[in-house]
Amino acid sequence: MDRTIKINTNDTKFNLVAQSASPAVLLARRGAVVVSATLFVAACAHLSIPLWFTPVPLTLQPFAVLVLGLLMTPGMAAATMVAYLAEGALGMPVFTPHGLGGLAQLIGPTGGYLVSYPLVAPLVSALWRGSSRTFAKATGIAFAGSLVTLAMGAAWLGYLTHLTPSLLVDHAVLPFLPGDAIKVVAAAAIATSTARIRQHRI
Repeated sequence: MDRTIKINTNDTKFNLVAQSASPAVLLARRGAVVVSATLFVAACAHLSIPLWFTPVPLTLQPFAVLVLGLLMTPGMAAATMVAYLAEGALGMPVFTPHGLGGLAQLIGPTGGYLVSYPLVAPLVSALWRGSSRTFAKATGIAFAGSLVTLAMGAAWLGYLTHLTPSLLVDHAVLPFLPGDAIKVVAAAAIATSTARIRQHRI
């Protein structure tokens, strides 16, 4: 009997899993991916530089969020970011060292940025899915995700500090735009390169 296996090449975000794998094995695999991804975010969080004029440090966390959003499915991206925040809330050293640490960091000056991650990562992933995966599209999606993070971070910082809008922009948005532009381009380059590699393997 001739059996034909069809694969939709329009969506390169799929997992080829053996049909004989049990649900427990699949769950364990996904759990391992999520944990590994949270370690990547944590490593990027520790690559940070404090700024003297704002409580928000420069960090590679947004880069990690964008990359994972572009590489993972929406569900896995959301699970990763929720797990990451849970690890930090429990006191694990996954947040930037230039902060309050633990649950206090989630409700402190940088809390808005952190809370945006479970929204931004799956949003970026959902927008990136489809047949058209160009560098320009990846850049635009990553840029939109970056803006959401900056907006939520600034909104929360403004709520805590009662800064005027102009001062809030100076302390929570403008200092991070140049670095975020580099992170956006880097994340887009990684995503498009990965998409090409996956297509060639099909």
